[in-house]
Amino acid sequence: MDLLLPPLFPDLLLDLLSMALLIGGVFLGISGAVGVIRFPDFYTRVHAAGVTDTLSAGMILAGLMLQAGFTLVTVKLAFILLFLWLTSPVASHALARAATHTGAKPVTATSGEPSSSN
Repeated sequence: MDLLLPPLFPDLLLDLLSMALLIGGVFLGISGAVGVIRFPDFYTRVHAAGVTDTLSAGMILAGLMLQAGFTLVTVKLAFILLFLWLTSPVASHALARAATHTGAKPVTATSGEPSSSN
């Protein structure tokens, strides 16, 4: 009795895993866009965009890497992923810091108005 997996099973598993990563990445990208539209002030919008952008791009690129197999395309996608993981948080931090220097105040939870502290 041969207990080996059918030849189609690893490909199906790989396709399902890459599909889950791609769908998850798209969902996070859309939720980040909704956060940018719905959140009340600049700081929460930058946070929504920065966090979901980094994780969304990571999941989408990981799904694409699984589909590409181990080829030169995968290496290029890995370099893109590394570049995005290094630059997206730095860009979000630079935007928030520039907003702080220009005097933008975060909205407080109690009043819905920009805080007067600092």
